[in-house]
This record gives sequence, structure tokens and C-alpha cells, in this order.
Amino acid sequence: MLLVGAIYKLPLLILIQISMRQIDSFPQKKKINRLRRLSHLLDNAIPIPGTKYRIGIDPILGLLPGSGDTVAGALGAYIVVEAARMGLPRKVVGQMVGNIVFDSVIGTVPVLGDLFDVGWKANVKNIALLEKHLHLTRNNRQSDRLFLIGLIILLTVIVIGFAALTLLVIRWLWNVIN
Repeated sequence: MLLVGAIYKLPLLILIQISMRQIDSFPQKKKINRLRRLSHLLDNAIPIPGTKYRIGIDPILGLLPGSGDTVAGALGAYIVVEAARMGLPRKVVGQMVGNIVFDSVIGTVPVLGDLFDVGWKANVKNIALLEKHLHLTRNNRQSDRLFLIGLIILLTVIVIGFAALTLLVIRWLWNVIN
């Protein structure tokens, strides 16, 4: 008789646990939706008439020498930092940083870097990584503060460094032309 009562209560306990997980993950869903919107704005917000292709403001910002790449890189870095704060594994965060670095390296080349930016879509790739690996995080897991601080410093150095590199390349090209 005791066993029968326990069996009937088991589905109720499972439902309670599932509903508690949904409540815990609601703020995370809001954060993911906000990051998706930012990624969409940066990489896919503007449809190209007559095609199925879309571009975002990232390659448009990249046309502004130095400052445009800095703003776009900082917004992309924000997505990576938020993913790290959600507790994504360090390996995945490293892949996301790699996408930002690759985008920034190629973006330093005037005009060609902007054309590359139209197709690369680092932010879309990073959101895909976030969504693919989100199940590996524990609900409400606190991220490692030291790792987060290091990540923020690294991304700041990358974004500012590549902005400076872009300005140096432009200055070098200007001197070659004149």
C-alpha cells in the first residue's frame, strides 16, 4: 500500500520540479532573447531587396574608420560576457572569443574587412553556440568572477587593440598614397 501511494505521488513531484526549473530559467530566457535581438541587429537587421540575404549594422559601423569597429566589437563582446555570466563552459566562451577575434582581425583591413563582415556574422555564430551549449549550465549557476574579470579585460584589449590597428593601417595607407 505504501508503494502504491509513492508511485502516485511520483508524477506530481516530477511536475513540481519541472515547473520550478521553468520559473528559474525565465530570467535566463529574457536575457537570451535580448542577446538574440542584439545579434540580429548587428548581423541580420537589414534585408537586401530582391534577395534572401540580410546584413546588420556591424559591417556598416565598420565603414567608420576605427570607431565603428570599436563599437561593433564592444557590442559583440557584450554577448560573450553575458554568455560567460550565464555559466557557459570556458571552452565554448573561448570559441566565442575566437569568433570575435577573427572578425576583428579581418575587420582591420579597410573595405575588404567590411565586405568579409557581411558574410562572417560572428554574433549569429556566438548566439548559436550559446543556444547549443546552454543545457550544459546549471540553473542560476554563478560564473567564476576571476574568469569573468579576465574575459572582460581580454575583450577590452582586443576591441581597443584592433581599433588602434585599424587606425595604424589607415595612417600607413594614407602615407603610401601621399
